[in-house]
Amino acid sequence: MNRQELIEALATKTGNTRADTDRTIAALLEIVTATLKKGDNVALVGFGSFEVRKRAARNGRNPATGEAIKIKASKVPAFKAGAALKSAVNGGK
Repeated sequence: MNRQELIEALATKTGNTRADTDRTIAALLEIVTATLKKGDNVALVGFGSFEVRKRAARNGRNPATGEAIKIKASKVPAFKAGAALKSAVNGGK
């Protein structure tokens, strides 16, 4: 499902217009992004949580040349599924 399909499905389910639904999704994404940028987590009980994980600096290899390179430490966004979502995906309620 891409963004447009999500907008259509959510608009149909809620009875809102596609334009209102698009603005709502855009606002949700902005809020989650800003919260993660500050280093905080976003927890949606039963669904899951978005968090920032730290990735340590490491050595790697350029796949084209085989040359050793240094990869800088970074922060990456991550999603951890909640129990209810895991259960639903595995055939539960």
